[in-house]
Amino acid sequence: MALLKVDKLASGYGGVQILWGVSMSLAKGQLTTLVGSNGVGKTTLLRTIMGLVRPGEGTVTFAGQNITRLSPHRRANQGLVLVPEGRQLFTDITVAENLEMGAFCPRARSHKVRNLNRVFELFPRLKERQHQPAGTLSGGEQQMVAVARGLMAEPEILMLDEPSLGLSPLMSLKIFEVLRHLKNAGLTMLLVEQNVALALAVSDYAYVLSQGQVCLSGPAAELSQNKEIQRTYLGI
Repeated sequence: MALLKVDKLASGYGGVQILWGVSMSLAKGQLTTLVGSNGVGKTTLLRTIMGLVRPGEGTVTFAGQNITRLSPHRRANQGLVLVPEGRQLFTDITVAENLEMGAFCPRARSHKVRNLNRVFELFPRLKERQHQPAGTLSGGEQQMVAVARGLMAEPEILMLDEPSLGLSPLMSLKIFEVLRHLKNAGLTMLLVEQNVALALAVSDYAYVLSQGQVCLSGPAAELSQNKEIQRTYLGI
């Protein structure tokens, strides 16, 4: 069952079109990955789904409802949540205060305490450092805060843009262990990730973007064996 459907989506910035008729769907409870070289439109697609970029053409359907013209905050209140590239934390306030900002939307406010306990179980280090300013944390710890803040919004779909960017291999593995745990718990996710091998290893399904269009899609395990994918993205 598709929880999110994108149909013939076209969008871009300042008159420059980046996406050209992209269609895709997210199956409920699965982790789907977007694969593609830099600049092909992966981040633009996430931002368009979130409502941060207005599409010129096409539709976005979430849980059977056309949300193409809904504002980002209304989409967030329905359970569509984006963890952006670059973390975008409030560095001068504490870790706990950053997490509480994630529970701002009405659907998450009444469950703030429960969700805070949940993210502290997923990220014990954040519980230890909850009273520190977020800007004093390492890059990996800040990424944990960004993912945890997204979970505080109680998402139906969690979209993540380059969660391992700039992290050490060990910290990247820790982030992906959490993503695997969330997938096993039934959370629907859409992932953009530079580490294609790691992304395909934890994903159920994948789409390959090229020049703003979907050029290939299929089960992640099958795509990881595709010779073109191996040559272009996995260095095999």
